[in-house]
Amino acid sequence: MSGNASTPRFVIVAGEASGDILGANLIASLKEKCPNALFEGIGGPLMEAQGFQSMVPMDRLSVMGLVEVLGRLFELLKIRKRVYEHCIENPPVVFIGIDSPDFTLPLERKLKNKNIPTVHYVSPSVWAWRQKRIFKIKKSVDLMLSLFPFEMPIYQQHNIPVECVGHTLADDIPLKCDRELARKQLGMNVDNGPLFAVLPGSRRGEVERLAPLFISAMEQIVEQEPNAQFIIPAINEERKEQISELLLSSHVSAVIVDGQSREVMIASDAILLASGTAALEAMLVKRPMVVAYRFTQLTYSIMSRMIKVPYVSLPNLLANKLLVPELIQDDATPERLAQTLLSTWKDFEADQNIRDIYLDLHLMLRKQAGDTAANAIIKLIDKKSHEGRG
Repeated sequence: MSGNASTPRFVIVAGEASGDILGANLIASLKEKCPNALFEGIGGPLMEAQGFQSMVPMDRLSVMGLVEVLGRLFELLKIRKRVYEHCIENPPVVFIGIDSPDFTLPLERKLKNKNIPTVHYVSPSVWAWRQKRIFKIKKSVDLMLSLFPFEMPIYQQHNIPVECVGHTLADDIPLKCDRELARKQLGMNVDNGPLFAVLPGSRRGEVERLAPLFISAMEQIVEQEPNAQFIIPAINEERKEQISELLLSSHVSAVIVDGQSREVMIASDAILLASGTAALEAMLVKRPMVVAYRFTQLTYSIMSRMIKVPYVSLPNLLANKLLVPELIQDDATPERLAQTLLSTWKDFEADQNIRDIYLDLHLMLRKQAGDTAANAIIKLIDKKSHEGRG
């Protein structure tokens, strides 16, 4: 790799737990290619474990929904200004924004105007809603790294350099997962009834909206399956306390574990989860699932007018058909969640077709994402370096 220093500096911004996974994987691959490189910006614990220096805790960026962002706008703008000024004072060989497009794309645009190469990793959902964003993206990025094949055409149509790198989860997760081993690792003794994994999200606001709903669904499930057991992974101590408090007012109990969401999903017979990357992970571990989500009413009324695709969950978008049940907003009632989860669990074992589709999608996304992304980024840096010398 050519560059502007013997110690190339990469500035990376990730604002979500899913971005932290991608960022850590990318840094590991870049370190192999550039052993002297420095990595800084905003990231989470997995990126920090790779030697990344985070300017602020990543969870300061973790906010979802149009309305929810407004309450944190001043702080978010202040953080973005700080990252921008840092990049101008100490220009990196490249700036990489991982997901969080409303935060990272305006930053990328300003940096690109200052001749700092910019990469956006994880395509915003321009194929689904707010499609005019494609014109802003074109002004903001030198390279788009997409995770999924269905995202490519819109970038190609607008002559935006794009590479599909697959998903690091598809690389990391075995094609066949061992349920019994996962149960042993978690100390779960499951004798009679089914074990259901319940994932109400990772953010405080999400858990506030979804956990009471999911707990009510658990109560309904126990009425029909008295031996059912429940296991809930909590991303941190704060979420663990929040979920524990909500369970106090319920007559169902659940084992709450620290992190280990993948092991929890592998150990389960079926999964009830909030829409997001967790649905992709559930598909990759080949477990039946029900995807549910509730936004604030105002956010939902705005978004529902803008969305141009028939599905919200990644398994359905990848398959381009209703592969897994989706219960969104008013459809997400405790009764429907319980009934749908029970029927999905019972139908899954007999349905070889859905398991074959899961496997095909898993293989399609296995592209060694970290290496593929790192190679594309190095190629961009070299190209920009040669243009600069030219």
